[in-house]
Amino acid sequence: MRAIFALLVLILFPAQLAAHEMRPAIATADLRADGSFDLVISLNLEAIMAGVGPEHADTKDSPQALEYDGLRALPPEELRDRFSAFAPRLESEISLSPAAGPQTKLTTTGLSIPPVGDLETSRISEITLRGLLPPNTDTVRWSFDPVFGDSVIRLRRAGETDLFHSQYVSGPASSPISLVPGVERSVASVFAEYLRLGFIHIIPRGLDHILFVVGLFLLSTRPSVLLWQVSAFTVAHTITLALGSLGIVQLSPAIVEPLIALSIVYVAVENLMATRLSAWRPVVIFGFGLLHGLGFASVLGEVGLTTGHFVTGLVAFNIGVELGQLSVIAACLLGVGWAMQRPIYRQAVIIPGSTAIALIAAYWAVERTFA
Repeated sequence: MRAIFALLVLILFPAQLAAHEMRPAIATADLRADGSFDLVISLNLEAIMAGVGPEHADTKDSPQALEYDGLRALPPEELRDRFSAFAPRLESEISLSPAAGPQTKLTTTGLSIPPVGDLETSRISEITLRGLLPPNTDTVRWSFDPVFGDSVIRLRRAGETDLFHSQYVSGPASSPISLVPGVERSVASVFAEYLRLGFIHIIPRGLDHILFVVGLFLLSTRPSVLLWQVSAFTVAHTITLALGSLGIVQLSPAIVEPLIALSIVYVAVENLMATRLSAWRPVVIFGFGLLHGLGFASVLGEVGLTTGHFVTGLVAFNIGVELGQLSVIAACLLGVGWAMQRPIYRQAVIIPGSTAIALIAAYWAVERTFA
């Protein structure tokens, strides 16, 4: 049992480092009728300047971790001075340019860097750049050097709040983007993109959601019991995902994220204290699902949903989340399903697994509350 517990801790404990997680850059362009545009990019500036590559899911895993930590500790004024030398490289490695034309020159016009704050939490800065598209440009392409990681490109017309294009980009460039009013992406391409986005938000990036699902699995020795819990969780997070994406229900991540961590603690502790599920656990799980749905909605809020493809993107993202959760359950079945009906299961799997989950989630709850 001790060996299994140690193994679980070694596997799961890196999840606590989610505060250092590499997140995609969010680029929002406001296009004017004369072809000029302002581009605001929200990103982990220190990671890009230090050369922490996208192959590292966490900045602590990179050989450049010490350099990153040094930059992360700099006050805004000093980091801004460091960035002035790095800006030419950034300007040359990203672009919003005609799909079949030369690269548009970008010029940095502004930089907003938050105070130092908690060094264990990634600092998201905003860079503002300006560019000019050639006359009569009707199709553009967003380029973002892969060494900087993934990105999201969001387009809207100057003076408007609604996006007319949003795309998650993994790789050097986006697909061609039409600027012609009324010309939209195909439903199939939008569905595939948001399906993938929903899935990767669970595997590999949704470590808190993964632990929650594992916690549900551990005490469910019968498929029907697990089905009731997962169904309650699914219905609940679908509701708040939709309401949150529509802007009807909104809570600050500073409230939602600690509560999500506490929901994981609750499930894990209940696994330790109970030998069988209570009749009202699906009701509790439903309540927790409402919280997790708001967490999912914050992800969609960052990426953005265009008005024309709102329903398609929302449905596809939710399906992707479900596929991710089912994959977690399938992995659990493959790993310990053989022991579920054996006397050793509680001592060898439920207790050490739930203890590890409770400790990690408790760490998250404290970190997210006081960060």
